[in-house]
This record gives sequence, C-alpha cells and structure tokens, in this order.
Amino acid sequence: MVRPIRNVVIVGGGTAGWLTAGVIAARHRSRIPGNFSVTLVESPNTPIIGVGEGTWPTLRTTLARIGVSETDFFRECDAAFKQGARFARWTTGAPDDAYYHPLMYPQSFHQINLVPHWLVRNTGQSFCDAVTPQGRICDDGLAPKTITTAEFDGLANYAYHLDGGKFSVFLRKHCCTKLGVRHVLADVRRVNLTEDGDIKSLDTEQAGEIEGDLFIDCTGFKALLIGETLGVGFKECHDVLFCDTALAVHMPYETESDPVATHTISTAQSAGWIWDIGLPTRRGVGYVFSSNHISLEDAERELRAYLGPRGKDLPLRKIDIRAGHRETFWKRNCVAVGLAAGFLEPLEASAIVLIEMSAKLIAEQMPACREVMDIIAARFNATTHYRWGRIIDFLKLHYVLSKREDTAFWRDNRDPATIPERLQNLLLLWRYQSPWYHDEFDRIEEVFPAASYQYVLYGMGFRTEVDPEAIAGEARLAERAMRDNVTHTERLRSVLPRHRDLIRKIVEQGLQPV
Repeated sequence: MVRPIRNVVIVGGGTAGWLTAGVIAARHRSRIPGNFSVTLVESPNTPIIGVGEGTWPTLRTTLARIGVSETDFFRECDAAFKQGARFARWTTGAPDDAYYHPLMYPQSFHQINLVPHWLVRNTGQSFCDAVTPQGRICDDGLAPKTITTAEFDGLANYAYHLDGGKFSVFLRKHCCTKLGVRHVLADVRRVNLTEDGDIKSLDTEQAGEIEGDLFIDCTGFKALLIGETLGVGFKECHDVLFCDTALAVHMPYETESDPVATHTISTAQSAGWIWDIGLPTRRGVGYVFSSNHISLEDAERELRAYLGPRGKDLPLRKIDIRAGHRETFWKRNCVAVGLAAGFLEPLEASAIVLIEMSAKLIAEQMPACREVMDIIAARFNATTHYRWGRIIDFLKLHYVLSKREDTAFWRDNRDPATIPERLQNLLLLWRYQSPWYHDEFDRIEEVFPAASYQYVLYGMGFRTEVDPEAIAGEARLAERAMRDNVTHTERLRSVLPRHRDLIRKIVEQGLQPV
C-alpha cells in the first residue's frame, strides 16, 4: 500500500523553522489546505539563539519566492544591506592590513579570468578594486540601490544584515497569515516511533498527539529528533576550525545619524576574530575565539578594547560553538535543518544560506510517498555533505593564508595536519593556475563560487605563477574589462545614496513593488 507524504511537521521555530516552513508552504501552496499540510510545533519556553545576522544574496530570491515584501522586511526586521565582508588584520596583523570579499562578480567574469592579468600588471591596486566597484562603494558607505530601484533588484549585488529575533517573528506572521502554515505552541514530551523506526508522532504537553509523514528537526543544538531520538552522531571539526566560543554584545550607536556599515567587518585578534555587523538601531559585535589559545577573561579584555570606552560595561553573552555537523542529515522520515544539522563559526555567514538551500531542496524534491523517500534522502545527504565540506574548506582558507606569527593560534592554523586534503590540493593547483568559474566547482549551487576564492586568495597576498605569453591573446579583452570597471565604479559612486539615508527612505516611503 502506497503511503503518500501529505503532512509535514517542523519541530522548532526560529529562523530555521520558519524559513523552512515558508519555503515548503510556498512551493506547495496549491495543495494547501487540500491534501497537504505544513505544521510548525514550537515550544513557548525556548529562547531564540539569534546567531547569524549576516546573510547571502540568496535570501533575496528566497524572500521573493515566498511572497515577502522587501519594504516590510526592512521595516520589521531592523534590516540593513550587506555588500560583502571586510577582513582586517588577517594577513599580517598590521593596522593597514585589510581586504574585501565583495558580493559582485569580477568584471566580465564569465568571459575572462582577470586574475593573471592583474598579477602581471602588478600596479599595486588591490584585486578587488581592479575588478569590481564594490570595495569602493563600501568604503564610501553607499547603499547597493536607490529608492526607485524595484524590490529585490540592485545596482550592485547585495544580501542583508538583520535582527534574528525580529526576522523569526516576521516570518512566522507571513507563514501563518499568507501561506497556510499551522502553528502549534507546545512542548514535546515524547517522540513516538513506528515498528520500522520511522517517527510516527509527537506527544505534546499542550496540544496532545501530532502525527506526520515527514518530520523536520529545527530544534537547534538539542537536535531532539535527529540526535536524541534517531541517534544520528555528530562529526566534529575542531581539528580543522579551532574556534569554539563566542562572546556577543549589542553595541548602541553614539547618535541616531551614525553611519551604518554596508558590509560585515571581521577583525582578527590574537586567538580568533571579532565580527561587527551594522543594523539601523545598533551594531551586533562578537569575538569568536579558541578557548585552547586564550582564556575567557583575556578574550573579554580584547573585545572590550575593540568596543572602546562606551562598551566597557555592556553585558556580554557567551555562546559555545560545537563546530561540525551531523553524520547524516536525513534519516528515515526525519531531516535536520539549521543548528540541528550543525554549526560552524560565522566567518562567512554560512548558517542562514544552508537553511535556505536545505529548505529549497526539501521543497523541490518533496517525496510523493514513503516508498521513494530513502532515495531522495540519499541525494539530499550527498549534496548536503558536499556543501558542509566546501564551507569548512573555505573558512579554513582564511586561516591558512595568514602570515601572522604573533600567537600560537595563527601558527597552529597553518599546520598541514589541520588542513583538509582537498584544500591542500587546491592550494597546490592555485600556485600554477588561478581558480575560475568552470574549474573545480562542479555543483549547480555552490555556497562559495570561484569568485569568492579569488577575492580571499588575492586579497591575502597569494601568488599564482603566470606565463605572460600564455595570456597575451586576451590582453585587449582584459584591458577593456578593467577600463569598464573604472567606468562602472565612478558611475555607481555618483548615483548611489548613503546607506543610512536609503534605509530611512525605505522605512518612510517604501521601495517600488515588483
């Protein structure tokens, strides 16, 4: 007898739960409330972690797909634009040591690889400034669009910074009022299994028994379904990524007119790095560090020094980081999304984009019946394992390229024993040929495309050997692309508004609806 998948039960709210609910419900909207339902069960007593206020440009597509207004999003989520990340003191630790990882592709990226031409020119101009306007836009404090630009469109590519708690509330309201998601406030007392090991139902304290065909675990670090109930193990990666603790703080602005940074600022410290994310009403700041390389007290001193006198008495929140991921993400009729699936230090804002990608994959490949679920689960696991592996590689790349010798933390990070084999092979390859879009990145939806590797590699002083004769045939095309970038840069700098000014206009006037 065929067992159709009609009732999806998501356990846990927060960004993971509500984003997943929204993506699935929007994709299957025509089936709701007929023969398909999405139910989110959320404890009324569980606080939201609120880590991960940075996003990737994919969130624009996700929000548009689920029918959200970008204007409403800005008004209700204390949102700001994000155009990339600025990494300070990662390479040498000197005061002027900094580079950008922007969100725009290099000029003419799919026609020509500008890296070897930039290396041969050797003019002293940064790779970012030579190939994209976005670093200059960030330096100028400019927004990526104007008030007349349509919702979710941009003159420069962008993502968002947002308040995680407000974002969850915003998504919950949209899912329940617009997408037909059923919201149940209840504590799960027991998870009931069938004879063959599937999850059958949840016994809840306030709402009784809740049955389902597919269960999605968004219970955070607790991993109630995938870990505690189904016994899926956790694969740690502290041997590769050392940071295991964070101290977070909300930093108020001095005045309401203070500039809002249009990029994440990541400043390296003695045993980790400090994130600094600008929202309209405050800055989100935190020190991510390795407790094996610095004491909690010394870490707090470094963070307070970064904050300055106004931050000396602000309350700090300690967050433990168990770096790694589940050995399996989809087991039987249960799939883990968000912190239940795993967590890594938020160096490149990978947490929310992984939620988006997982939710999209579940929604698009929703099993028609239990009989085919294991086939889809195997695909999901292969894809998700690949993505986690590539994120670990990319985060480690930032540490491997550092030339800092001032502390054991930075020296230990370059120990070959801590570098994944795939990354070691790529670093060898890149000594002789630079990464480009068709090379070693073979998946349709890469978390970090080849352009991201270019920005980090050459922002941190990596050198690739270039034979000038081998690229001579492309010299005119390269010269034209770099000239076009200069023109593009000046044009954008002349028309884009100040970041805070645009946010204020969006709240007051609204963007042009799509």
